[in-house]
Amino acid sequence: MDAFWMPFTANREFKQSPRMLAKAKGMHYWTPEGREILDGTSGLWCVNAGHARPRIVEAIAHQAAEMDYAPPFQMGHPLAFSLAERLVKLTPEGLNKVFFTNSGSEAVDTALKIAIAYHRLRGEGHRTRLIGRERGYHGVNFAGTAVGGLGPNRKLFGNLVTGVDHLRHTHDLARNAFTKGQPEHGFELADDLERLVTLHDASTIAAVIVEPMAGSTGVLLPPKGYLQRLRDICDKHGILLIFDEVISGFGRLGSPFAAQHYGVTPDLLTAAKGITNGVIPMGAVFAKQGIHDTFMQGPPAAIELPHGYTYSAHPMACAAAHGTLDTYEEEGLLTRGAQLEGKFEAAFHALKGLPHVVDIRNTGAVVAVEFAPRAGAAPGRRAFEAFLGCWEEGVLVRAAGDNIAISPPLIINDGQIDQIASTLAKVIKRLD
Repeated sequence: MDAFWMPFTANREFKQSPRMLAKAKGMHYWTPEGREILDGTSGLWCVNAGHARPRIVEAIAHQAAEMDYAPPFQMGHPLAFSLAERLVKLTPEGLNKVFFTNSGSEAVDTALKIAIAYHRLRGEGHRTRLIGRERGYHGVNFAGTAVGGLGPNRKLFGNLVTGVDHLRHTHDLARNAFTKGQPEHGFELADDLERLVTLHDASTIAAVIVEPMAGSTGVLLPPKGYLQRLRDICDKHGILLIFDEVISGFGRLGSPFAAQHYGVTPDLLTAAKGITNGVIPMGAVFAKQGIHDTFMQGPPAAIELPHGYTYSAHPMACAAAHGTLDTYEEEGLLTRGAQLEGKFEAAFHALKGLPHVVDIRNTGAVVAVEFAPRAGAAPGRRAFEAFLGCWEEGVLVRAAGDNIAISPPLIINDGQIDQIASTLAKVIKRLD
């Protein structure tokens, strides 16, 4: 096991006691020894339709035999164009152009580059500053890490990208603990953007990027009115608003995208994960028509956006995405999160009152249970022990700081929701 340097993993601890997966189908994984594990995390927020779905498997197999790769620079293939047409029918109105990447991290860096270039093409090249948010996660590339607001992800890497600032986060245990759905309190935190405008001057700010629902930090939901207030302030000052929907996209909240769920449309929107059900890497940036058209002003033979990847719109990824969209459509999965919300709410809010539980948050088919940090221990250690306990009991959950996050495939049934909740309750009662 020595050669593999594992990502976002305590390598030395893991290799002392490995947790290995060897097979997946439907709602479950199996270990190499044959132990069944209920997937309570959609893999890593991405397997929204469940594992080994026939439509996706068939699409990949067919494409591998038909054409395994095609260059995306100055060349095209039909699946890329047909996929783009299908996707923009799912996005909020006006986001009708799509640029393909290979991951959420690449989608974020692409969106930020587009934002800066857009202002430059409009004669406002002084707009270069990027605004993220504390406790935000926007992948691991240079710009995404810089605008991200998770300290442990940033501290080893220095400044990364200059000209970055952050809004305050919206998590407020004192006023919003055990909220069901959007918190009532915290709308006014959007006005933190006005503070940064005053500090830096609006003429220097290119874009604000936020997750509508912040997932990797432990499922933080936007206070009522917060996102609309950000939209209004951005419009007032000519700042682009970017929604990072790598986690919240493709049905997690009960709508195709969180932008529709919350009724706020950004200028740019990033997606990945659920776009291919996690089967083959793919990401995307959705842009408004006006942003796209700003790049189309030069000579027709000029490359309008000198940016892209060897694997942009990879034929295999496009095939997987088509199979994924077929599955979502045939089974109504892009809206099923709304149908599941009541069951999730009842099952997991029943954990209130268990030892160390200080908050429970839910929306659509996603829940977080937050623990009080253990005095004298490393941050998040109690949640990590809960993760390990659930693994031993046959349920995969995700530790995120002091939180356990639950985000299972959207094909989950009521009995499986109860299994996750009861397993977590059993494990929590054993924690010290």
